[in-house]
Amino acid sequence: MAAIDDKLEQALRGVGVKPDASASATEKKAYSEAISHRVAHAVAAEFRERGLTGTRPAPPGEFDSSGAERRMAGGIGAKKVDVTWATEESGLLLGISIKTINFRDRKTGNFQKNLTNRRGDMLFEGVTLHRRFPYAVLGGLLFLDRGAASDGTAKRRSTFLNAHSRFRLFTGRDDPAGREEQYERLYILLLEASPGAASVEAYRVGNPADIVPMEEVIAELVDLVALRNPDFYESDGGVLSTATG
Repeated sequence: MAAIDDKLEQALRGVGVKPDASASATEKKAYSEAISHRVAHAVAAEFRERGLTGTRPAPPGEFDSSGAERRMAGGIGAKKVDVTWATEESGLLLGISIKTINFRDRKTGNFQKNLTNRRGDMLFEGVTLHRRFPYAVLGGLLFLDRGAASDGTAKRRSTFLNAHSRFRLFTGRDDPAGREEQYERLYILLLEASPGAASVEAYRVGNPADIVPMEEVIAELVDLVALRNPDFYESDGGVLSTATG
């Protein structure tokens, strides 16, 4: 098992028992926030081990008393970002937005209801961060409950397939002068999180057929950071180091 897979499994096993469909909105929100929080810490730890020293969030005491996520100044106001790597010389170099949809809508029985809202949230983050930091590498991780891959009917596709369709326009920003709302890379992840079982399957937005190893997701983002900052960094197999040329 790759290091990031192990980190994610441990993090998700600690989320606790998933509330059932009859649970209150408060209970469901707390569960979703716990997933986002734990995933953010696992992902940030992996980036730190790959040479992106100072990536937040981190355990309290590692950088300061809290180690919490960073509040970045953006082009449309300040914004808390789930995972960030920033330096004094360059400002924001890497930002990761983490969003989740964990519960079926009681009326429809599918996970579709909040998909448009999650997209709107992510695109706003893309605009406000890229407007101030056009060279920043932004990655988006949209986590869907595993049931979102099988909630389709004869009249509509599954939420998983619909998510690929609705987000496809907003990934692949390879030019720092490109569209601000577009992310460098977007991924959709099918999630299972409980004390007894935890797993993640990642897919590049636009390709719902092929699973991408999480190690490859992380390495791809590290490589992009080096590509955007060739005078300062280089990447070897997804591990960042100071440029020597």
